[in-house]
Amino acid sequence: MTEHGMNWVDWLFVGIPILLVVLAALKSQKYVKGVADFISAGRVAGRYVVSVAQGEAGLGLISVVAILEMYYNCGFAVSFWASLTIPISMVLGLVGFCTYRFRETKAMTMGQFFEIRYGKSMRVIAATIQATSGIVNYAIFPAVGARFLIYFLDLPVYIYPFGIAVSTFALCMLCFLGLALLIACLGGQVTIMVTDCVQGLLSYPMYVVIVCYIFYKFSWSGEMLPTLMARAPGESFLNPYDCYNLRDFNIFYTTCGILSMFLGRLSWGGTMGYNGAAKSPHEAKMGGLLGTWRGGLGTMIWILLAVSVFAFLNHQDFAKEAREIRHQLAVKTLDDVAAGSKYVKERTILKEAYKKIPARSKFSKEYKDHAAWAAENTDPYKTITREVLGKADGGKKVSQTFSTIYGQMLVPLAIREMLPPYGITGIFCALMIFLMISTDTTYMHSWGSIIIQDFVVPLRKKAFTPKQQINALRCAIAGVAIFAFFFSLFFAQIDYILMFFAITGAIWSGAGVVITLGLYWKRGTSAGAFTALVSAALIALFGITCQQTWVQHIYPWLDANGLVPLFTEIFDKASRPFHPWVVWEMTPNKFPINSVEIGFIGQVVALLSYVLVSLATCKEVFNMDRMLHRGAYSDGHDKVEEKKPFSFRTFVNKNLLGIDHNYTRGDKILAWSVFCFSFVKNFLLFFALVVIWNAVSPWEKEMWGHYFFIKNFLVVGIIGIITTFWFGIGGTRDLFRLFRDLEAKEDNVYDDGRVVNNMSVADIEAMKKAEGKDK
Repeated sequence: MTEHGMNWVDWLFVGIPILLVVLAALKSQKYVKGVADFISAGRVAGRYVVSVAQGEAGLGLISVVAILEMYYNCGFAVSFWASLTIPISMVLGLVGFCTYRFRETKAMTMGQFFEIRYGKSMRVIAATIQATSGIVNYAIFPAVGARFLIYFLDLPVYIYPFGIAVSTFALCMLCFLGLALLIACLGGQVTIMVTDCVQGLLSYPMYVVIVCYIFYKFSWSGEMLPTLMARAPGESFLNPYDCYNLRDFNIFYTTCGILSMFLGRLSWGGTMGYNGAAKSPHEAKMGGLLGTWRGGLGTMIWILLAVSVFAFLNHQDFAKEAREIRHQLAVKTLDDVAAGSKYVKERTILKEAYKKIPARSKFSKEYKDHAAWAAENTDPYKTITREVLGKADGGKKVSQTFSTIYGQMLVPLAIREMLPPYGITGIFCALMIFLMISTDTTYMHSWGSIIIQDFVVPLRKKAFTPKQQINALRCAIAGVAIFAFFFSLFFAQIDYILMFFAITGAIWSGAGVVITLGLYWKRGTSAGAFTALVSAALIALFGITCQQTWVQHIYPWLDANGLVPLFTEIFDKASRPFHPWVVWEMTPNKFPINSVEIGFIGQVVALLSYVLVSLATCKEVFNMDRMLHRGAYSDGHDKVEEKKPFSFRTFVNKNLLGIDHNYTRGDKILAWSVFCFSFVKNFLLFFALVVIWNAVSPWEKEMWGHYFFIKNFLVVGIIGIITTFWFGIGGTRDLFRLFRDLEAKEDNVYDDGRVVNNMSVADIEAMKKAEGKDK
């Protein structure tokens, strides 16, 4: 096997971009004058900065690992049905659903909005639940990122300075958390937004290089497509009509995503600083629309990497390389998760067993059933490890962790072997570090801000001075980083990353209902909001407890008391109406209900409880105009739009495309381009037409392969080349405008997130000032 690794050229491609990012952070910190700057970048960001920076922050290295893990295990067929969401997401984006109204409230955090809408008690309760959900969700980010770099760079599991064993995993987390903490604490959202934007702009040409190399190395028709087609019936990676046996990432997973588009809008606080950073509600809306075009090569590259890795590990031409990759990975993962004297015997047995596993020799193009596919494709390294570790004391959970880490790191290690040195490996490594830093800074800032702004500030009798508040925010951000470090160090992950996201996010899943209905329904009450939040959180916590204790405690107890048959029947009957998409099967290895299903149950319960309790407790409708600064409460920044007589053109422009009096000619072109791109191309051409065609004459596997290539690579590649230049120019221009506007902006000491009598203190002071002028 060819020796792969980083050389001095690769390290230059890593070091120089990171140095540029640090210099950008140092330059931008001088523009922070007050609390609003530290939390929301002064609310002066242009649409391209918001779009580019938020896109970089929203992805993250852990998201890449999660996406690659999902694609490698479940393929791409189910994503076809996700096209059902296109008309919905398009309309929601075009009309600025939730985002426009939230920006109108001028709230810096979701908690501030909660106090304006529901009262101080709700803000504190929500902050407690949101911070718990978000910080635990974020707390595995450093672990996945550090482990990715250790496996990708082939670093040792331990180093031994002065003969003392030091975990490379811990050192790696410490270094990158420290760098992210520095950026976040220097200037808060200002330095975070600037560095995220710089990283995003540098990433675009890097994506081009990686994509070009992969297409140079692998043949679509000769290696990629044949490997993707070799699947068992019901488990197709390409044909959406033949994926009914896929368990975790299936059509129900997509259905939950559709529901979350309405009930989860703005609920995730990980990128909270961006929600109020735009210079106006209209700019926030435009930044969201640009996000439709922003993906390009940044979306395509992960699909392409997953396909190429799948071919590399499963095509007969690479059998020898695939065997070596799996062997290296098994040994490294074993040393990682089963370290110490307790498992010395098991490690010795397994390492000898690994050496005897031959390279795969049989490659079929067709499989009659899952058993035939599994006979050739079941990974022997995972099977042997599960058997040996499962017999050791406490080895079952270690075995679960081994399977999880092995599955997560298989793709990164394969990518290392695929990419050549002298530049390309370094470029990919730089991209991964960018994604890790951008997410770490954004999430630490968001969760730290929520702790101070939505828990400490409302409970504090005496207001902070701006300097005190910024220092408190920095301490909270540091606290989040410290918690994440120790949680990542000791927590044993046993599920897919996306499933972990789903279950920890489910603790806060009731918030989407509270936010959406709070922005649009004037009869929503504090009691309804409280019931929705708490009920969803309790359901999620119950699910997490069951998942973490199922193997070692719950299932053995059920088995010892003869209750397994009873619960098997209960779970089967409860899920039978939803077969084959929801199958609650009792096994000793995993809790029957997966994380997405638990989150779905929580959202439905939250919606019902909010509506019913609000209807029962509403005594007076809420003043929405005051909260949204409309009508008599307008601050004068928004023009009053003249009412026009109804016509089809008015309906399309206003109700479908969201075009209003704030739109320039360029904005209207952007809105129509999003409509054509999302609805005409993605929905009508690549979904509806395909569904009709297959209803008349079903496609063969090869045809689905051609469709997949055209949709995900050819078309997206052309668009990606255009958007690389488009967003590069727009992002650079808006970045310099951000510096100019921050420098010119006057600081408002009252704009610190405090709320009195359902109004922000900044608005109260502005009203007093206006009244004084009138007199």
